[in-house]
Amino acid sequence: MKKIAIAIFTSLTLSLTAQTADEILIKVDKNMSADNRIVESSMTDNRIVESSMTIHGKRNSRTMTSRSYSVGDKKSFTEYLSPAREKGTKMLKLEDKLWIYSPSTDRTIKISGHMLRQSVMGSDFSYEDMMDDRKLTDIYTATIINEEEIEGRKTKVLKLVAKVSDVAYHSRKVWIDTERFVPLKEELFAKSGQLLKRSTLSDVKKLQGKWFAMKIVYKDMLKQGKGTEMHISSIKFNQKIPSYIFTKAALKQ
Repeated sequence: MKKIAIAIFTSLTLSLTAQTADEILIKVDKNMSADNRIVESSMTDNRIVESSMTIHGKRNSRTMTSRSYSVGDKKSFTEYLSPAREKGTKMLKLEDKLWIYSPSTDRTIKISGHMLRQSVMGSDFSYEDMMDDRKLTDIYTATIINEEEIEGRKTKVLKLVAKVSDVAYHSRKVWIDTERFVPLKEELFAKSGQLLKRSTLSDVKKLQGKWFAMKIVYKDMLKQGKGTEMHISSIKFNQKIPSYIFTKAALKQ
């Protein structure tokens, strides 16, 4: 009888832990997703994002700026604004398809299969990284494995294990800010357990009611160099984005 009671208690404890992990992940998804967004960055959902991406190579570094538009996790369009060498390069994602337009050759190339694992503009991001905008709760099962403090912020450490087959990373270890529900650190693993990528997120700001990290340092652990820094200069959620942007014709405009 005692063994049965212990088994029931253990089962309930595990169930509550899993539920708590799922609740955290749901809050992270809700905080970081939007119907659409526009992002400007120096590298960057419905969102508009302006950003800059600095790639730290073995010998030198280079910075690119871009503007990205996205609707949910099905459509995204990115245009590189600088430097001159990359200016005008555009990427279009529709569902699971990806096209890249190069102004220097005036050609549009479809990226698929093993090519999706290649580096984007020489950065530590792969095309797979840029493609997968699905909610974490749709593709991973979460478990709380620890509690830690990062830069003075309390975090829950979650282990995520893939529940679908079409993912680039079989498992993840994520440090979630327990107050703002933003990831502050993440490690991405292959099915073998090998560490493939590591990222740290900082400069967290509240934008239109959502907490969002404005700086991301992303490192491919299989490459040399210091990684890739992405700085988001502007992000706007739930914007009106013209439908023509998400067409192949827009690549050459």
